[in-house]
Amino acid sequence: MMAGGLSEARPATEEIQKKVDQVKSQFQKKSNVECTEFKAESYKTQVVAGTIYYVKVHIGNNKYIHMKIVEPLPHTNNPLELLDYQCDKTKDDELVYF
Repeated sequence: MMAGGLSEARPATEEIQKKVDQVKSQFQKKSNVECTEFKAESYKTQVVAGTIYYVKVHIGNNKYIHMKIVEPLPHTNNPLELLDYQCDKTKDDELVYF
């Protein structure tokens, strides 16, 4: 992967699910979307000053969202942050830069 570019899509891991869980309340507060599920399905990464995760999340009833989560460099001691999200996604929608 080139620095600054997006990685290939990979199946979500337990570590990615934990990151998604950590920003779930930020998503719900910003979007006012009710979720019956909140399961990370796949993800891509972008290495910048920290790591940005683009994650496809199944939120129930065949609905998906794409989340953009930043994990700052460790020395900053800053928490994970939900930078952006996209609603009305499908299982087949590709994760892309946004």
